[in-house]
Amino acid sequence: MLFRLLLCCLLALPALSFAQAPTATLLRPAAVFDGQELHPGWAVLVEGQKITAAGPAAQLAAPAGARTVELPGLTLLPGLIEGHSHLLLHPYNETAWADQVLLEPLALRVARATVHAQRTLLAGFTTTRDLGTEGAGYADVGLKQAIDEGIIPGPRLLVATRALVATGSYGPHLAAVEDLPQGAQEADGVDNLVRAVREQIGHGADVVKVYADYRWGLGGAPEPTYSLEELTLIVQTARSAGRGVVAHASTAEGMRRATLAGVETIEHGDGGTPEVFKLMKAHGVALCPTVAASDAISRYKGWKKGQGPDPQRILDKHRAVQAARQAGVTLAMGGDVGVFPHGDNALEMELLVQDYGFTPLEVLRQATSGNARIFHLADRGRVAAGLLADLVAVAGDPTQQVQALRQVRLVMKGGVLYRQP
Repeated sequence: MLFRLLLCCLLALPALSFAQAPTATLLRPAAVFDGQELHPGWAVLVEGQKITAAGPAAQLAAPAGARTVELPGLTLLPGLIEGHSHLLLHPYNETAWADQVLLEPLALRVARATVHAQRTLLAGFTTTRDLGTEGAGYADVGLKQAIDEGIIPGPRLLVATRALVATGSYGPHLAAVEDLPQGAQEADGVDNLVRAVREQIGHGADVVKVYADYRWGLGGAPEPTYSLEELTLIVQTARSAGRGVVAHASTAEGMRRATLAGVETIEHGDGGTPEVFKLMKAHGVALCPTVAASDAISRYKGWKKGQGPDPQRILDKHRAVQAARQAGVTLAMGGDVGVFPHGDNALEMELLVQDYGFTPLEVLRQATSGNARIFHLADRGRVAAGLLADLVAVAGDPTQQVQALRQVRLVMKGGVLYRQP
């Protein structure tokens, strides 16, 4: 039934080329950003699904039977890597989160997700770490399979499936209604946590996500959920199956426990203190600050940038990001897409440059080689021989102007062109 649904969604999408790539393609842009530095005058040779050569154009010749794609005025770069998305959600100013979880049929949510996947790919993001289906069960696993099998267009997915929450800490909540569907899997204690982690891995989770804290304190204040011992058990169980753990955490104590437990990344981190960020640095834990989600939620509540004082949410985010940078914490690039529109992924990078003091080169490294390193994706994130031919070309120089990332002219994934001039 899910297969038929996805096939119907495919037929409704704008036509895209799913033809096999030719034996070889020579890409000749104005410059190549290799994941670290910009190289004017470079070209890239692709054969099959891999990059076979990258270097000065004068030294690269197309083999017999290859096509040559001229890209004048464009910069070629590795396919961008989105670090935090929810393909099964859509913006909260369209439909509130709880209504999406409680009222939208699964078929509707999957249908939307197929469109979200296409928009993400055509925006230049060829890999996405999708951190939770928010009440849609294991639908992300099916979505990933449909993309991998060429049924629908979309980025390569790293999926977290249902995510883990302490009983009573997440939602939706209606005081008069018991046994409501929840946005994540509730599990507590030794036996239940081990079973839940293994269930999610058995159903296809590439990464395990845990909510180390949430807004379940008095008056809706954020408070820790799991004990350090529980978090450590989650990490140990996942690690024994070769999976890393990512933690939602916005309180200093939740972040501290998650760091000591051994998670690989902390998402949001709004309440982080200098001491916590020093601890994260010492333990090699990266921060994915999701500034675009904070910006979007604040706008949905009526905030207009530059008009009146900034809301506390925005002030907290600025303070946290500054403290993390001062402590030398590694930053992952991810915007919590789904809170705001899919395909608008570059918003996170734009805000980091415009409002948080990053350079375009810094955020470009985060979204390519940086995220590839943090997420253990050794086969992508750079332009080099032997890596996947996941490539994007944009108009202008994104190492100088982050807005160039909005001007996507070419998208290649695994040697197949999904968008070209």
